[in-house]
Amino acid sequence: MARLKRTLRFVAILAGLAACAPAPAPLVVPAGGEPVAAIHVVSNGWHSGLVLARSDLGTESVPEAADFPDAHYLEFGWGDREYYPNPRPTLGMALAAIATPSPAIMHVAGLTGPPETARAGDEVIALGVSAEGLAGLVAAIDASFERPEAGPARPVAAGLYPGSRFYPAKGSFHLFNTCNTWIARMLAAAGLDIAPSGIVTAEDLMSKVRALPGAAVLRP
Repeated sequence: MARLKRTLRFVAILAGLAACAPAPAPLVVPAGGEPVAAIHVVSNGWHSGLVLARSDLGTESVPEAADFPDAHYLEFGWGDREYYPNPRPTLGMALAAIATPSPAIMHVAGLTGPPETARAGDEVIALGVSAEGLAGLVAAIDASFERPEAGPARPVAAGLYPGSRFYPAKGSFHLFNTCNTWIARMLAAAGLDIAPSGIVTAEDLMSKVRALPGAAVLRP
């Protein structure tokens, strides 16, 4: 809880600077269509994650899913490689992660039930995506992993929850490219009307997700 409070205070102070960030490159989003799958955005108030049904990943993408044979859903979270997996993070690490671009890491957690039944207290919002949107989203998540030339990425640390794992990820974490920015980018890849520019905090993200057409708040 102390970690959460310190991080939230600092991010809240700096969040107003996000409007000064350079505009991102134009997003390429897949064509729309009737929703064929539900995805879920989850937030604990400072960090957000993206949950997909394992069956929606297909067989050719995200080979790391094989590390979670009993999971019916997989939750993906992207963050700073030093701060995010550290069991005893410090305020100095939080400041360094936000202020200076640093390597990223991917957290993957397997869920045996739907996300609204897991980890009480997290906000959960369901969104419908089209077939092309789902394909775009899965491709974007898959491309976020940093892998060797052949084979899936290998875990580099134990995850935050029992059975979860951290994997190397592409990209740099900093104030204008946080875990919440990454989620917005994934949603844009799914063809949803959201842009990552200006999204720093979890509330920045969730307020825009709640406003998306068809968004269903399963747990506030």
